[in-house]
Amino acid sequence: MPSPRSTARDLAQIAVFAALIAALGLPGTLYLGGNAVPITLQSLGPMLAGAMLGARKGGLAVLTFIALTTCGLPLLAGFRGGPGAVFAAPTSGYLWGWLLGAIVVGTLTKRLLPRYPLWLGILATAVGGVLCVYLIGIPWQAIRTETPLWTAIAGSGIYLPGDAIKVVVTALTAKQVHRAYPGLLAAPRRRQLPGGPDAGARATADGAQTQHRAER
Repeated sequence: MPSPRSTARDLAQIAVFAALIAALGLPGTLYLGGNAVPITLQSLGPMLAGAMLGARKGGLAVLTFIALTTCGLPLLAGFRGGPGAVFAAPTSGYLWGWLLGAIVVGTLTKRLLPRYPLWLGILATAVGGVLCVYLIGIPWQAIRTETPLWTAIAGSGIYLPGDAIKVVVTALTAKQVHRAYPGLLAAPRRRQLPGGPDAGARATADGAQTQHRAER
């Protein structure tokens, strides 16, 4: 069972990364080629959340951001917010793709630790932070804009250079952070009985021997 201290730390980390995602939307949006989905820095946030915090806390950070946006806070790039921006806009699929992406990036990143080879980190971040986001975002964009799917896929090519930079930045940051804090994604330690990790087993064995002698 997690201690109150670890729970408070987890909540603080989730809040910090939810705020980071919101802050990355402040520079605004850039629309290119008449595309309904803008280029923003904000998609970097879910990648970092997953790579730094893991699947559970990274996913919760993105979910917290989505919940606050749904309540009407203008946290999306371009100061957009409200249920319409979360559920009905052409960009809504990418928003939910961030949630899946953070979970996938966090899951794959944990498998790479403690060494975290950089090229594998880049690959893991690309799979979660780009591929998974596109798998949800592009079909939803095609539906909402009544555009053929292949046209939406082709139009999404303008995002790839920026997303590639975000992937590399995330992997480089994750490598340095996990090198400095190797236990950041480690499972919480179980409380040990006095006498070391084998104390519980010894106590069980002693109890069994005592019961056996009593039965004799």
